[in-house]
Amino acid sequence: MMKSQAATAPDFAMPVLIVDDYAAMLRVLRSILATIGFTDIDVAKDGATALDMLRRRTYGLVISDWHMAQMSGHDLLREMKADAELAATPFIMIGAEPNFQHLVAARQAGANAFLIKPFSAALLREKILDAFGATRGAA
Repeated sequence: MMKSQAATAPDFAMPVLIVDDYAAMLRVLRSILATIGFTDIDVAKDGATALDMLRRRTYGLVISDWHMAQMSGHDLLREMKADAELAATPFIMIGAEPNFQHLVAARQAGANAFLIKPFSAALLREKILDAFGATRGAA
């Protein structure tokens, strides 16, 4: 999915992939995304599983935790940006602590946004709109 020049609100029917090795966080994120209006939400427990899923299905947005076994969110992001088929997929990184190095590394790797846990549904919605270049009043 390529970003168009004109900023648009995200399509809430698009498939979203959530990646986190903590089952409770997957449930929370799924619930928040449903509250925001997303209806097609898949989950993966680590970056390696997510990368396999991304190569089998086109997702409109990936939301991933930084720290995970097997493949971190940062490694997943780097793999996605190196793959021409996945490089344009909007990506939001989530961290458990305010770590400036992680924020910088995520941005340099191509993350559209970085969130620190815990966060509200309103803040996640704002970051999603930002990732699509949409104005906050557009959705």
